[in-house]
Amino acid sequence: MKQIIAAAALLSAASGATAAVPPADCTGAEYRHFDFWIGEFEVRTPDGEIAGHNVIEPTLNGCALTEHWTGTDGSEGRSVNFYDRRELRWNQVWIDAQGGVLRLAGGMADGSMLLEGTTPDKDGGIRRHRIRWTPLPDGSVRQHWESSTDDGATWATVFDGNYRKQR
Repeated sequence: MKQIIAAAALLSAASGATAAVPPADCTGAEYRHFDFWIGEFEVRTPDGEIAGHNVIEPTLNGCALTEHWTGTDGSEGRSVNFYDRRELRWNQVWIDAQGGVLRLAGGMADGSMLLEGTTPDKDGGIRRHRIRWTPLPDGSVRQHWESSTDDGATWATVFDGNYRKQR
């Protein structure tokens, strides 16, 4: 056990030797960029239909947000969202109840949280994803998810939802 602790201390010291040492906690302003998404939400499509419910909660002393999605179609998923101070970007790891996984990364852009990633396409290619969460003046949040199979030349909407806080 002492060897593991010593190795961790050496690794930590070595990794900080080439870069500025980041704060030891998650109190920096960059950790609050996604706080507008915290809450219990009813999610509706652009035509007003209820798509599902989502609960976003801070966890780990404000170092991460957890998401619990329940769709009206019976779908369910979870994500962990966090700011990586070494990479200087936000990350999301999503998994659904069918084992689908999506890894995204990015940050604030033009007043929205913009995260992007790729997944293998069923035809052997690569599908690009970009999801933008935008806080709106009435306190709701718009989530717009798009994907591209031609390396971003064209994009198609996968999901467009308006998150209205329930409490």
